[in-house]
Amino acid sequence: MLMDRRTFMGFAALTAGYGLRCTSATAQTNFPNGPVRLVVPYPPGGVVDVVARNWAEAMRRYGTVVVENVSGGGGTIGAATVARSRADGQTVLFGETGCLIISPSLLKPAPYDPIADFAPVSMLFSADNLMVVNPDLPVKTLAEFISYAKAPENKVAYASAGIGTSTHLTGELFKQLTGASNIVHVPYRGAGPALVDVMAGIVPMCTPNVTTQILDYHRAGKLRILAVCSAARLKIAPEIPTASETLPGMIMRIVGGVIVPAKTPDTIVSQLAQMNQAAVKDERLVMSLNNAGLELRTDLSVAAAREFLKQESDRLHPIMKMAGIQAQ
Repeated sequence: MLMDRRTFMGFAALTAGYGLRCTSATAQTNFPNGPVRLVVPYPPGGVVDVVARNWAEAMRRYGTVVVENVSGGGGTIGAATVARSRADGQTVLFGETGCLIISPSLLKPAPYDPIADFAPVSMLFSADNLMVVNPDLPVKTLAEFISYAKAPENKVAYASAGIGTSTHLTGELFKQLTGASNIVHVPYRGAGPALVDVMAGIVPMCTPNVTTQILDYHRAGKLRILAVCSAARLKIAPEIPTASETLPGMIMRIVGGVIVPAKTPDTIVSQLAQMNQAAVKDERLVMSLNNAGLELRTDLSVAAAREFLKQESDRLHPIMKMAGIQAQ
């Protein structure tokens, strides 16, 4: 838990110290007027948690930020906590598309509406999914794997980090686009165990989000990355082709950022967005993103964040429906 124990100074004085202008509207909102509670809907130590804590450190220039891990339900418990919180900007969700779009749609009734119950401040980072196979599999390209997977004599399975994760949706989208309906899904409790079994040859393929560790395994020959499921090649690994170069539409990723309850005043949302614009220049935050293999989003505005969530929701739900994905 991150806590700045120094006495919180007035927002106007702090923003003046950091060269930010405090308008009359900003002064009237008196934000922040106490410690900001940053809810991370996953356990400590994961990628989202690490980035959230570094974001909190970068935001300490404006006051106290307390990180609270409220995990469970695929991120829905923590997200629901924020959705029900007072809409004053003092409670913030550090969420991503898993807890905002995928997980709530698997629950009946849904614990919240990701569009109606939240106000996105900024989409901060993204992590593309990968098509990864055991290096002993007789394929070196995605095109070769498609042919291999569709051959009736081959028994192909893919490992995911669990039901309803982006890794699960990656495999199902691949099946839908290729017609390789015979591929079997093997859900694991997390991406780590799935990756271990792929390297051991127990499961031939997995679809994890990109990390620097997986890139290292690929370069060491411990596994083979066939493609990255993004519109453009990775800046940190431009030699890896995109899946869409072979299979148009094969795009999957998680995107995360800063979210507040829906009825939070626009003035406070705008202030948080301005603070975030400054925070993303923090060297420690940028380094944590780079070390995790995540990419800093450039669409940091409030309007871009809202439009992205709507578009991503419209894109992912049909994939889930066609695959018949349900919570177990």
